[in-house]
Amino acid sequence: MRFVDVAVPTPGPGEVLVKVGVAGVNFADVMQTRGTYDGGPKPPYVAGFEAAGEVRALGEGVTTVAVGDRVIGTGAGAFAEYMVMAEDALVPVPAGWSDEEALGLVLNWATALVSLRLGQLGAGDNVLIHAAAGGVGQAAVRIAKYYGATVIATASAAKHDVVRRLGADHVIDYRNADLVAEVRRLTDGRGADIVLESVGGDTFRLSVEVARRVTGKVVVIGAAAGEAAISNWELNFRHPVHVIGQHLTTTIRHAPELFAKVLAELDELIEAGVYPPGRPTVYDLADAPKALSELEARATIGKLALKP
Repeated sequence: MRFVDVAVPTPGPGEVLVKVGVAGVNFADVMQTRGTYDGGPKPPYVAGFEAAGEVRALGEGVTTVAVGDRVIGTGAGAFAEYMVMAEDALVPVPAGWSDEEALGLVLNWATALVSLRLGQLGAGDNVLIHAAAGGVGQAAVRIAKYYGATVIATASAAKHDVVRRLGADHVIDYRNADLVAEVRRLTDGRGADIVLESVGGDTFRLSVEVARRVTGKVVVIGAAAGEAAISNWELNFRHPVHVIGQHLTTTIRHAPELFAKVLAELDELIEAGVYPPGRPTVYDLADAPKALSELEARATIGKLALKP
């Protein structure tokens, strides 16, 4: 990664130009550097796709925001001083919140809430949340507990106290424990009603195995550890569960009514204190490679941010 001068982008129809106040660092950024993010940009490219900041210019047809508004959303090229966002991919920064506190609203919290809604979250459900100390994982723990679920979380041993403070009922060290046996034990043999699967690889297979037969739902929201293979024969005979793919950009594009409902519900969660102002770990933009490497090594907790 290197720094170069590029022209300030121009917003097209339905887009806005944002002066970046703070940019989010996500595992998808790591995947883009590896070339494993589906449809990801080819080098050289301006990295980053999540930011909060001030609207500086409007493209044709934009009506929901004005120049000077502070917003948070997604787009291309967030690791820069300016970036362009689509109007339908951003929301206002909550009143009284800083850019840093709002970071994660559209990406992490919306991802968690959309996923739990697709999983048909209900009171009394057993919900297994992988990578519970990360940005999406922390949001999912808080939301699931608020709605009356029993939360079983996975995290490395050093992060267990953090995850418990968020409200998790049980925390499993995924590196040393028999995940399937533990989840079966904690659910009296039934398995998890919902699994939020962000890891991929061998963990995906374990997630399918540990989901409750027939009614269990595995909502796939990431592939940090790579691809996993499972056959239709296995889903038919050995693991008859629901497997649901969820990618927020796709949700915004193809199910805008669901995304709108989720944003309205997030407002309610903010009012209820379930979604508190965030406290990301902030790096200088020049330290982006360090932030990405620490995230890839899973040496971080919670949200990471870059300050231009």
